[in-house]
This record gives sequence, C-alpha cells and structure tokens, in this order.
Amino acid sequence: MSEVRGTAERIIGAYGVRGRVPDELDLGGAYRTGAAFALLTGAPVVAVAHDLRGSSPALADAFGQGILDQGADVLDAGPGPADALTCLSGHLDVPGALVTAGHGSGAPHAIRLCRAGAVAVAEGTGLEAIRERLAGPRPPMTDAPGSVVAAPVLDDYARKLRSLVDLSGIRPLKVVVDAPHGMAALTAPRVLHPAVELVPVRFQVSNERSGQGSWYLGERVRRTGADLGLAFDAGAEHLRAVDERGVAVSPAAVIALVAARELARRPGAAVVHDLITSRSAIEAVEAAGGIPLRCRAGRAAIRSLMAEQGAAFGGSHSGRYYFRDFWCADSALLAALHLVAELGHSGRKLSELVAGHDRYPRSGEIGIRVEDPVAALHRVTAHFAATDAELDHLDGVTGEFGDGSWFNVRAARTVPLVRIHVEAETLAAMEGLRERVLSVVAASVPAR
Repeated sequence: MSEVRGTAERIIGAYGVRGRVPDELDLGGAYRTGAAFALLTGAPVVAVAHDLRGSSPALADAFGQGILDQGADVLDAGPGPADALTCLSGHLDVPGALVTAGHGSGAPHAIRLCRAGAVAVAEGTGLEAIRERLAGPRPPMTDAPGSVVAAPVLDDYARKLRSLVDLSGIRPLKVVVDAPHGMAALTAPRVLHPAVELVPVRFQVSNERSGQGSWYLGERVRRTGADLGLAFDAGAEHLRAVDERGVAVSPAAVIALVAARELARRPGAAVVHDLITSRSAIEAVEAAGGIPLRCRAGRAAIRSLMAEQGAAFGGSHSGRYYFRDFWCADSALLAALHLVAELGHSGRKLSELVAGHDRYPRSGEIGIRVEDPVAALHRVTAHFAATDAELDHLDGVTGEFGDGSWFNVRAARTVPLVRIHVEAETLAAMEGLRERVLSVVAASVPAR
C-alpha cells in the first residue's frame, strides 16, 4: 500500500495528474484516475479528449475505461486542444478530461480535469480526493458499465470561437500560421479560413517533435509579405505573434490590444493579469478604462480570480489569454481571432497597433538552479527588506521601487530552481537590478 500511496503522491500535483510514461503514469494509473474521477463527480457522462502525442490516445482510452466501469458514459471527443474540451464541457455542462503531454523524449504526460461547466479541478476542489482514491484499494466495477458515445468536438469548437469575434467586413489579410506538428494544424484552418488567406507552416500533423526554431515564423512572414504571423505550441495553448516585419509582438502588447477590445464591450470591467505581466500592459488596461487585478501566476489562479470578480479578460506573461465569454478559460486561438479582427478592421499595420505597448526593458525569465529554493527566497527578502523596495509575497518575492522598476523571484514547483523576472524604465536600470537580484540568489549553494 505504501508504494501505491507514494505513486499517488508523485503524480497528483496541485493542478492535475502528471507523470512520465510508463514509469510514473501507466495505463493502470490512467484507469484508476478515470474511476476516481467518475466517483468524485458522480456524473452520468464524462467527456474525454486527447492530444496528438504518441501515448495519449491509449492513456485516454484507459482513463475512459475507468469511467465506464463505474457506470458512467464517455463522450469520446477524440483529438482536440484544451480549449476545445473547455468548449464541450461548458456547452454541455458535463465534466471532462484531457490527456496531454510535452514533446521530446521522456516528456511527462498530464490528465487535466474539469467539472461540469468547465470549472477546473485543482487542489482543494477535488484533486485531494482523487489522490486518496488512488492510494486506496482498486474500486469495484459496477454491474452496469457505461457506453461510449463519439462526440467529435472540433467543428462545434470552431463555430463557438467564430461567434465570439466578428470577422465580417475585414480587409483582405494574409496570415502565416505556424503549427509545429501539433493541434493548431487541425484547429486554425477551421477557425480562420476563409476569413483570411492562410499560409500554413509545419501543418503535417505528427507525434514527433519539430527541430525548427520559432525564428522560422518571422522569416516566412517577411518572405510571403504577410500581414501577421501566428505561432502555437504543440497543444495550441500558447500564442506567439509577429508583425508584418517579422518582429515579435510581446504578450504585453497582445494583452493591451485584446483588453481594449473586451473593455469596449464591457466598460469599466476588471482585467486580471499575473504579477509578472509588464507594466505597459497594466497601463494600457487603465487607459482603456479597465480595472487591472494582479494575481499569482498560473491558469488556476487567473481563472479563479476572473470568476470571482466577473473580469472581462485575463492575460499572462507566458502567452495565455483568458475570456469571460469562454468560461473564464484560456484560448490561444480566440486571442488570435481578436488580433486578426483588430488588424482587419483598423486598416493599420500590426507594428503600428502595438507601438508603445512594450516600452519597458525586461529580463525575460531567468532560471537558476539552487539547492534550497526556499532559502534563496528568504535571502532575497532579507536583502531587499533593507532597501527602499516595497516587498510582497503574493507569489514568491516581488520587490517594487519608486522609479517603476520591479523584480519577482519564484520557486519552481517540481525542481530545485528559482525563476527571476526584472523590469525597469531603462535598459541600464533593468540590467543593474537584474545583476543585483542574481547576485543575491547565486549566494545560495548551487544545486548539482
């Protein structure tokens, strides 16, 4: 029993089930998780989707069998991104699960769970109950197993996204879409065509990792004379954009543009941002009449605060964008639709639209391996408490200075690592603060 309990503790984190296949998460573990989820929700039907990674369909089948053996039916959504499952769960008001994973050898898989209405299941809202069931005896099978109902979701998902953003009457646009052998190759054409001329890049749906870097998007935009470039990760969850020059558009600029569009529909509404979001995006929200709300980094924190405050929109420094009209969930493709609509209706170039929305120099994320991340955070707190920095501990340690510069140091959840972000008014100020923070963190004993 202790071995089973240890496995349960390893694969159940704060936000879902996660483990390397098959050492930590195998078909038996997926089956047990499905059974535990069916018992947790008590729902007569559960939607199940998966991504395009090689092991995901088999894990999804095993998860679904656990549900069936507890007497519930399975809506088999087949391949689909996380926001497609959100759409299915929200529209039909049923619980759901998505089996997904990172690319590359040994990348861990994850099973993301949501209750009816696309409400995420996390620590404190059900994961702890699943952990206990996984650590206990195998649940008995029901005498009346459920049935599998095919429920392909992609077409309905595309219709839902198009209903939220009006592309009618936009000027002709050429849009490069880079879908590196991932889900966006299935979804982007359904959503964007025929409103724009779509130039596909790496649309061969595959389980293999692509070796080409993201630089390829900007080069293809310049070569084809496109108006915009959109790049998605393999799960179509993160969005990166480049303008007509092939220059990257920062998440801060995307937040500024999309927030302004959502605030035009809901004047004075709140907009949630994680604490690492650039000050330029926050100032843009204020200029558009919105109320910026700061929260911890992460999907669960942003969705929770949006629902609590009735926020119109939410954005993160990592390229995730959240919408009140989409069950407060994130959708990279919905954010992309907003960019296309703004570009198509404005008659201006994207470089003109984003000018001024990324004016503060940033360090980007700096990861430092340390032996004891907690000790490193205490060291940062002690050092900067003796300065004129205003400190808070909403998520790690954040220090803000009177000149507008700030830093954040957070501990990674699963590895001995701290993540550092720094922003300032000038490049020299940013570099100086960055080196100061790094020196304090580096004084900790390095991890091996």
